[in-house]
Amino acid sequence: MEITLSGRAAIITGGSKGIGFAIASRFAGSGADVAIIARGREALDQATKTIATTATGRVVGLQGDVANAADLERAYAAAMQAFGKVDIIVNNAGTSRTGAFEDITDQIWREDFDLKLFAAIRLTRLVWPQMKERRWGRVINVLNIGAKAARPRSAPTSITRAAGMALTKVLAGEGAPHNVLVNALLVGFIEADQHVRAAQRLGVELAEYMRERSKDIPLGRFGRAEEFANLACFLASDAASYITGTAINVDGGRSPVV
Repeated sequence: MEITLSGRAAIITGGSKGIGFAIASRFAGSGADVAIIARGREALDQATKTIATTATGRVVGLQGDVANAADLERAYAAAMQAFGKVDIIVNNAGTSRTGAFEDITDQIWREDFDLKLFAAIRLTRLVWPQMKERRWGRVINVLNIGAKAARPRSAPTSITRAAGMALTKVLAGEGAPHNVLVNALLVGFIEADQHVRAAQRLGVELAEYMRERSKDIPLGRFGRAEEFANLACFLASDAASYITGTAINVDGGRSPVV
């Protein structure tokens, strides 16, 4: 099956590293114009340059903190100026912040909701009218498997991600009459910088860290960001024209629920 995004324009938040970078690269290589949003200028510039080497469309890097409403509006306006439209958004920004419930302060709760839920709400709200008007749109919310099956000490992330799954279902129902399709992809263990940092915090080699955690994965290994990006590209394309309101685990079978 040939997947093409030719003629489409996409915004990917958290697009300078990891899963976001892989999605942006896959979209750009499939013909889409791509805007990536990230906070760090150096990583953003490097990612934009790298993605552009295999892109067939335009690639722009937009610096901003998606947890900040003004930054997000500014980045969205810049994407519109560059492309004239936005057909696809991938709400990907966020880190896996977890701890014991009693240790999570109001500030931590607010920061997590701003980064993972309100950023998705605000960007989707900005792009929604034009998607409805053109009767074509794709919204992909990147969550994690804790949204379906929260574990102890998984807050605040599992809570904000569960809210993101509810948002996905609400938007899917409202967007369907206008051919605006909304789905969620739920991350398991995917190779990314956050695991490098986690191994460093624990004082173990990355290979050992990954070996231990792979024991909980039926496929026996971490996923690759490119594997995640392939599914995102399919959902963003015309090939997925009858799929909306779903939350798909991309986790090698690790989640205890489907």
